[in-house]
Amino acid sequence: MKKLIFIFVLSCIFSCSDYVDKPKNLVDKDTMAEILADLSINDQATFMYQNKNLEAGTRYILKAHNIKSTDFVESFKYYVVKDQMKGIADEAQKKLLEKDPKADQYIKDKLKKDGNVPSFAR
Repeated sequence: MKKLIFIFVLSCIFSCSDYVDKPKNLVDKDTMAEILADLSINDQATFMYQNKNLEAGTRYILKAHNIKSTDFVESFKYYVVKDQMKGIADEAQKKLLEKDPKADQYIKDKLKKDGNVPSFAR
């Protein structure tokens, strides 16, 4: 009886290997990295305009890339579950540094000065 239960539990575990199905309109990794880079720039605007609604900026970014918000959210979930988001985030960081070369120099100066830089910037 114990063997039967053990086999049943193992079969359930291995049959549930995909937590999230592949979305119908999956956003490719390069586009996702571009969107994340643009969203991070938009996010920085919240520090300058704290009392403003910046939702329009997010909608503009998605519209500029011809992506629906539901497609973006489903693709984001898919990449997180498939453990591919770290690579996409690294690519987004490279795109940010290409867009703003001063940021790269700022990070290097901060590292030389005190080494206190967030882990994502290292």
